[in-house]
Amino acid sequence: MAAVAERVFSGVQPTGNLHLGNYLGAIKRFVELQKSHDCIYCVVDLHAITVWQDPEELKRHTREVTAAFIACGIDPRAHIVFNQSQVSGHAELAWIFNCVARMGWLNRMTQFKEKAGKDRENASVGLFAYPDLMAADILLYRATHVPVGDDQKQHLELTRDIAMKFNNDFGASIAAAGLGAGEGEGYFPITEPLIAGPATRVMSLRDGAKKMSKSEPSDFSRINLTDDADAIASKVRRAKTDPEPLPTEEEGLKGRPEADNLVGIFAALSDGTKAGVLETFGGAQFSAFKGALVELAVEKLGPIGAEMGRLMGDPGAIDAILADGSARARAIADATIRDVKDIVGMVRS
Repeated sequence: MAAVAERVFSGVQPTGNLHLGNYLGAIKRFVELQKSHDCIYCVVDLHAITVWQDPEELKRHTREVTAAFIACGIDPRAHIVFNQSQVSGHAELAWIFNCVARMGWLNRMTQFKEKAGKDRENASVGLFAYPDLMAADILLYRATHVPVGDDQKQHLELTRDIAMKFNNDFGASIAAAGLGAGEGEGYFPITEPLIAGPATRVMSLRDGAKKMSKSEPSDFSRINLTDDADAIASKVRRAKTDPEPLPTEEEGLKGRPEADNLVGIFAALSDGTKAGVLETFGGAQFSAFKGALVELAVEKLGPIGAEMGRLMGDPGAIDAILADGSARARAIADATIRDVKDIVGMVRS
């Protein structure tokens, strides 16, 4: 079997309130990667239900994420946009990976500990095992690259461990079936992370030590993609800062998390660097800098919110995009599942 061309896979959970952190940390990069890679972008609704979701809200949020993908510039005709639950191969491969991954590997996952908190015994099995599902999401399409934030690096490392163990455990079967990616290579690629950009981890506007989150009680902690110009301006102007002027060099941002966050946001929205932002605004008071940031944020985010609103007004059109993407994704996934069943030794008709 010929090696798979460079392919990107990534997903976003449909849990509502998409914000600036989702855009800068993920969706903006998804758009850029279309120029250089074969891209598959997934609304990961199976991941969302690892904690309880209101069924009607889950449907609405799935469509909202799809609308955000398209409003931000993802082309669902040139690439694949779909929701995870429409392709059964995700769940099938996840079960096989449950039998490949080791309990010790999952016990080391820090994100489960953070999400489950002190009441781990009450967390769902899905929440514990969802890194295996994430590995299945990626490897079902034999993706070579995944754009990830710092908080997902550990899960991608687990994906790589699972791929290596599967390739090693079934090496003889892979070779006998002629299903290796190349001479002496395993079936699954060892997926590489794509981590770049000045604001891959966007922090709260109210506390620079906390990641921007849709679950934060204060709406002023984040800029939602659906916010209008007035809301964006109000949130930026009320963002927490410190009394000192902006430094002239990046070194001066150390120990100043709120300043570092706002400079990083400006750099990411303007496709620049923190050093470039400080070259322009170094020595300025935050009032002047925030004014410029408001103008930039409204310019970049305003059209996205407007287009999302237009798209959400036609849910049937969004569902058609998801149906088309799911059919195209299923064609790739089904081939992988057939191969994996042959490799593992399952009888199939």
